[in-house]
Parts: sequence; C-alpha cells; structure tokens
Amino acid sequence: MQKIGDIQKMHTTLEEGNATYQLPIGNEMVAMNELVGQEISLTFNGTISCSNCGVATKKSYSQGYCYPCCRDLARCDLCIMKPETCHHHLGTCREPLWGLDNCFAPHIIYLANSSGIKVGITRKGNIPSRWIDQGAIAALPILEVDTRLKSGQLEMALKDFVADKTNWRKMLKNEVEEADLVAMKNQLLPKVSNLMMDLDAVELDNEVIKINYPVVEYPGKITSLNFDKTPEISGILRGIKGQYLLLDTGVLNIRKFSSYNITLAY
Repeated sequence: MQKIGDIQKMHTTLEEGNATYQLPIGNEMVAMNELVGQEISLTFNGTISCSNCGVATKKSYSQGYCYPCCRDLARCDLCIMKPETCHHHLGTCREPLWGLDNCFAPHIIYLANSSGIKVGITRKGNIPSRWIDQGAIAALPILEVDTRLKSGQLEMALKDFVADKTNWRKMLKNEVEEADLVAMKNQLLPKVSNLMMDLDAVELDNEVIKINYPVVEYPGKITSLNFDKTPEISGILRGIKGQYLLLDTGVLNIRKFSSYNITLAY
C-alpha cells in the first residue's frame, strides 16, 4: 500500500499506558503502531510546502515553515523555546491574539524521565502528548500556573537543580533507569517556594504517568537518517519512540521533516 502527501509530526495518544502513533500524510492518518515489525519505505518526493501558507520552500524552517512565516509567526519566535523571554506584555508579540490564546492559558511544570530526570513545561492541553514526543517513560506534573511566562520563570529556577534536556541517544537506546519522580519533586519544590508564592503556582497531586512504547527492538547504535541526504529510506520498523521511527537501518526523526512531501509504502 502507498500513501503520498506532506507529512507532519505524528499525533500521539496514551491508551492504557501505551503510546499510540498516527502519521499525518496528506489528508490521511496512518496508524503507525500497526506497521511495527514490517518492512516500510519512505521516499522524499523533492517538494516542501509551508505548513502555514502552503507556499513551496526549498528549506524548512522551525519544523515546517517557509522563511517569511518563520520570521512573522509568534509560534516560531525565540520565546517558544525560551518561555521566560515572553514579551507579550511589552506589546511586541508577533501575533498578539495568538499569544492570548496560547500563552495566557494554564501551563504545567513537570518532571519526566526520558534519559534521566528532567524538568519541562507545557500547555495543560498538551498532556500527555508532550511526554510521548520526548520519549519519557514516566512523567509527573508538579505545578500549574496561568501563563506561559510564569511556567518559564519556574522552569528557569528549577534548572539550577535538575536537567532540562534529554539525551536523545540514550532515550532511543532505552538506556533509562527507573527514577523516583515524587522524591525529586519533594526535594525541588522547597527550593523555589518563594517564587511559587509570588507566581500563584498551584502544587499538583503526586500522580505519576507511566508510558510504554511500541518497540520490539531498541537500536544498539544510533544512525540518523536524513531525507536531505538520502531521499529514499527503507527498512524494518523495529519501533517508535518520541517522534522517531526506529528502523533496522537507522532512526528517522519525523518531526524534523514536517512539511516534506513523502511517499510511504508498506
């Protein structure tokens, strides 16, 4: 069977503790969990279309946009990666209405274990997809605030005591040890108690979310696959973790190639 169209990052859900994946390709969704264990091929057809305006672009910026959209859209601004730099209150947001909808909404500060314990933030509505996208095997929401800026300020304070990055190679090789997220939360929150009070942060219950991934075999060695260097990629799909397809020929970061026109054969 073949599916042809522009791809976007895989849609994820958590069903009874198991991560499920659907790949948007053109106007269709492909249930990727069902393909684990099968031979698949993905071929880049040579065109990239901006996911916002649809114009053809030779290069994808900010995971799927043309350069003008990347320059003009608030969702591509630096403050998306560094929420503590939110400047909406200064009147300089690229899209003030978009900012109101997306940045002035409940945000969660969480601990996750993807390659070791890390701190992160996400909009409340992005749970649990955010953790699946990061390949976390467990996650614990610890605080809730009412704006993205406040979540970034708390994350920055907590980064002094815990990592905020994932070692993606360890995550893909499943070199992850079990960790006590509740114990770490209890160690961390007293260190930022004054800031929590200033920002009206609400402490959340100790509900740890466990996540299993559709993987039959993790790679022993990480070889990155890239459509820009190798337009035709094929192999047996050994599993899916984060936004990566784990093939017996290497690993492919689907999110990196958002808006690429692909032929998927299986």
